[in-house]
Order: sequence, then structure tokens, then C-alpha cells
Amino acid sequence: MVCFFTKSNQIENLITINNKYSSLDELQIALQNSPNYSSTKEYDIWEQRLDNNGQMAQCLVLKKNNMHAVKLFFINENTLKANHIIPNKMMQAYFGKSQKAYHNVLEIITGKIKAVVLEPAQNKAFNEIEAEVIKLTS
Repeated sequence: MVCFFTKSNQIENLITINNKYSSLDELQIALQNSPNYSSTKEYDIWEQRLDNNGQMAQCLVLKKNNMHAVKLFFINENTLKANHIIPNKMMQAYFGKSQKAYHNVLEIITGKIKAVVLEPAQNKAFNEIEAEVIKLTS
């Protein structure tokens, strides 16, 4: 049995930042002093966005641990989009949101179980990291 599957809502938010932080590099420098998170500038493998030159776009990843991180990227000159991601590629493959259009029954059931077990921890980690970004960039 095959069911149509629509992409579920991700944990995300828009953050208006101070003009002082106009690039990912400046934002990374400001966020490097946080003792609770590590920050790296990486290619956006989660959404595979392209920049103006047709190359894979970059994002800033604030990592709490192997299961929780927030990906930040500019959608305009003073607005960041923050998405919860799983930074570990192996964990992302297993626990991440599937992009498949169709799922079999087993995939649907295990996906629901993962969502129930992981969602509270993901929300908590996202809110903590987002608060750190807002505190530093406002």
C-alpha cells in the first residue's frame, strides 16, 4: 500500500537582525563566543539552495550536539531564516525529514514514532539556540 505524503512543517522562524551583522562571516564571529554552541559556515546540503552565481548557497550552522542544530541564512539584508536541522549526516539520513513523495506504511508509522519521540527535544533545542541568536543580534 502506498500513500501520498506531503512535507510536514519544519521548525523554523524569521529573525530580524541588526545591520551590524550583514554577512554570515560577521554573524559567525559574533556567535563564536557562545560556550554552549559551535558555529560553522557550511554549504546548505539540507535544502540545496543556490546562490546568485548558481553555486550551492552557504549557511551558518549553530550546533548544540549531533542531533540538534539551527541553520541560519539570509533571506534579505536584515532578515535571517532559522531552521532546525540534524547536523550529523548519518543521523539526518535516519531521523531527518524524508523528501520522498510516496511512503509505504512502515515508513509512515516509523516516521510518526520518530516525530513523537524527537519533537519535544527538537523544539527545546531550537528555542534555546534561537534565543541565543536573537540576544546577540538585536
